[in-house]
Amino acid sequence: MYEKLTSLLPELSDSKAAGEWIAEHKNDGTKEHPLQFPFVVYAEAVTKLEDNIYAFEKEHPELSLNKYSTILEEQGVMWDMRSMSSADVSAFTGRQVAALLLGAVRAEHFCDGALKEFVENGSVKKWLERLVEIDKTAAFEGYMNPPEI
Repeated sequence: MYEKLTSLLPELSDSKAAGEWIAEHKNDGTKEHPLQFPFVVYAEAVTKLEDNIYAFEKEHPELSLNKYSTILEEQGVMWDMRSMSSADVSAFTGRQVAALLLGAVRAEHFCDGALKEFVENGSVKKWLERLVEIDKTAAFEGYMNPPEI
């Protein structure tokens, strides 16, 4: 079920390749030459992940991932870098892990570089690995209990 997200795990394994901060040094800050705020240019894999997370949310409205903050709070996880990064996801459901991923992407809208930090601190890898486990468990359970025909 989560292959769209987990397919990027190999590309995201090198957490230091998440992106690069760009700070402008050409202008002097005058009215004629205003400074531009620093921004992140994300690696292709991170951009793909962001696109895939939004696509996954739209493809699975039954998960109500747009309520990611509430989903996280129900697990005792606050929508902030520290709480999300330190969350023990070993018992999280796929919905709860997907809420972490969507929360990380949405954090980028309020704080440039947030998604970069989640990739670089290993959180995204940990979350995607949990989704792989969930998919494997579901496949195994489906194999052990095939539907009746």
